[in-house]
Amino acid sequence: MRDRTERGQRIVTAARELAEAEGWDAVTTRRLAALIEYSQPVLYSHFPGGKDAIMAAAALEGFTELAATLVAARPGGLGGVAAAYVAFAEVKPGLYDAMFTHASELRFARDDTPDVMKACFEELYAVIEPTASERNAGALTEVFWSTLHGLVTLDRGHRLSPVHRDERLALVVERFGARAD
Repeated sequence: MRDRTERGQRIVTAARELAEAEGWDAVTTRRLAALIEYSQPVLYSHFPGGKDAIMAAAALEGFTELAATLVAARPGGLGGVAAAYVAFAEVKPGLYDAMFTHASELRFARDDTPDVMKACFEELYAVIEPTASERNAGALTEVFWSTLHGLVTLDRGHRLSPVHRDERLALVVERFGARAD
């Protein structure tokens, strides 16, 4: 069983490394099999859904890493968490894409949402909830998260001025950090 788990981890690690270097379009089962010297049937025995299942496994690892990053940033308050979220996306763009950009069977806000995904949301919620006042803290957290994701996506696509990058994040923190009365 340990060997099987290690093989599965090796597949996911190789996929993540390739995605970070060349993007998810470069990740194919044929290429992964060649990289790690396993046959394609071995990859499919671990991940019957092929590339999509491998990407979902990578995404779950990413949610674990992002949750830990946000926990570590929470002492810095809303600004620390926002900056940590953006930095995570910048440092691990391939992983971020697997988590939030590419189509996936992984869903938030459902009964079967994996716990690690819930933990990521809870870390964002923890810094938004004190500012929610009479507003629905869950909805406000979703808007905050959407705003951060939008900034990350637009910035990565070179759609926003690099000159205003820090100011944009400061404005988001200011807007969401103010108590809503």
